[in-house]
Amino acid sequence: MKNQVKITLKLAFMEKPWSGRFSEDTDKFVEEFTESVSFDKELAQEDISQSKAHVKTLLKAGVLTEEEAEKILKGLESIEKDISQGKVKWKKEFEDIHMNIESELVRRIGEVGLKLHTARSRNDQVVTDEKIYIKKELSEILRELKKLRETLVIKAEENVEVVITAYTHLQRAQPIRLAHYFLAFREAFLKDVERLLDCYRRADELPLGSGAVAGVDFPLDRFYTADILNFNRLARNSLYATSDRDFLVELLFACALTGIHLSRLAEDLILWSSEEFGYVELPDKLCTGSSIMPQKKNPDILELVRGKTGRLTGNLLTLLVVLKGLPTAYNRDLQEDKEPLFDSIKTLKGSIIAMREVIKNIRVKKETMEKKAGGFTLVTDLANYLVEKGMPFREAHKKVGALVSYLVEKRKTPEDLTLEELQRFSLLFEEDVFEILNPFKVADRRETYGGTAKKEVLKMIEIAKREEGL
Repeated sequence: MKNQVKITLKLAFMEKPWSGRFSEDTDKFVEEFTESVSFDKELAQEDISQSKAHVKTLLKAGVLTEEEAEKILKGLESIEKDISQGKVKWKKEFEDIHMNIESELVRRIGEVGLKLHTARSRNDQVVTDEKIYIKKELSEILRELKKLRETLVIKAEENVEVVITAYTHLQRAQPIRLAHYFLAFREAFLKDVERLLDCYRRADELPLGSGAVAGVDFPLDRFYTADILNFNRLARNSLYATSDRDFLVELLFACALTGIHLSRLAEDLILWSSEEFGYVELPDKLCTGSSIMPQKKNPDILELVRGKTGRLTGNLLTLLVVLKGLPTAYNRDLQEDKEPLFDSIKTLKGSIIAMREVIKNIRVKKETMEKKAGGFTLVTDLANYLVEKGMPFREAHKKVGALVSYLVEKRKTPEDLTLEELQRFSLLFEEDVFEILNPFKVADRRETYGGTAKKEVLKMIEIAKREEGL
């Protein structure tokens, strides 16, 4: 009997779990090409958590005795502790994180460890690991996004009295309060949160118990398993559950779009920190220099935030292409979902943290911003002035357009105009027109809800502080 146990354990360590069907050993190249433990070891904690829950479910179903369950659980806990201390060595010959942990378990506790995989397939095992991982990581990303939003609100409150030019088509458009700009990106990140929360809800559905494709033929209480693992719902169809990666596509899309918002903010700040704009100055500690040009102060952290967005969008495309031609149920192609997932999570978290540090430490050059906030950005309000005097907007637009041509020809700005010059284009212009030829006045005329008028901006800051708990 002892010899039989030794043989069984030896097979567990040396042979593949499917070796009974094959007459040849797996080629070494195939082992190298198909292994995933080099990257799915990221799921070690999640795999042990769900294995513990599975053991308890097997015990409840009468598949394991209390003694067997206790022994397996203690073995899993010892592996978990050693993993946290970096003492477990992953072996490519065992392919993935699941088989590595199972083999280590058998090595530690003996033959009873071979019972762990009862009523479970790696097909439902891996997707359960991924969903546990996603829920944990999304919670962290949402916390980091909240910190970034709080920083934007604080920076907005600090800069209510600063007026800057808003751009469309990268051309000067109209004056806005700088606070309005920072709050605009807070709105973008709030929408990102909504999408990420939806991703969390989609991941909060337990696949474990679906088996390879058709369910399992043991009386598992999947609701009990879901309760242990903190899942609110069960996957209702085993075929769908084991092949579903839609939740990953949505997550990678949400990560990519959040990255794009970070990238657009980064692009603005890169431009603004250049000598040509001179709107902001980045702290030395967040910049790098040149190996050849002593004068350089490069916004590398912002450029990398912008650049890493390419990885986020690329990861999304990778998974979409992997999925597009797959037949129903699990296929080994799905192994390729993990590296894009891990990379997107890590990349997005780092980018959010980097952007928060930049916003927190950036120095606004108020005088430069305000100096450039006037000029032709004021002429829309000259047209609106004429409308208020009774002129149809299209006619007013045309007359002010002619006035702009005159100013360009004379190399003047609207602030240089005399009443006599204005009245060449319309007699409706009166002395009170000069009251609006000021970027602060122009910004504060936008009093509609969500506009850039000071009173509206202050209102939105108070709303934002309340929502963020500041």
